Amino acid sequence: MKSQPIVGAAVFATVMQASGHRCQCTGACGNPHAKGGGRCPHEHDGYTSKHGRRVRLIAAPADPLASTVTAASLPPAELRAWCPDCHTAAARAAKRQLPDPLADQCGLFDLEH
Repeated sequence: MKSQPIVGAAVFATVMQASGHRCQCTGACGNPHAKGGGRCPHEHDGYTSKHGRRVRLIAAPADPLASTVTAASLPPAELRAWCPDCHTAAARAAKRQLPDPLADQCGLFDLEH
């Protein structure tokens, strides 16, 4: 039996079953996952390598920048299985692509004399 969280086990199990218990990242993390055929090869309760650490997948929104409130309200069909490494890297990559908040406000408070 594969491990699962105590809370939200039904949602987690639905997402893992739909993903085949494998990370669904297809490169959003910046890794092309060439060894996995374009998809991350990490499997739930598997290991990162022969002497690596155990992988515990998470069920999270396809958008790695979704707020926790948004994530908690999504149905299982809108969640994806992510390994922690891919989810963290995908969130970093998505943050880098956001517009600079200071650049968007240029001139907002400029006063003309």
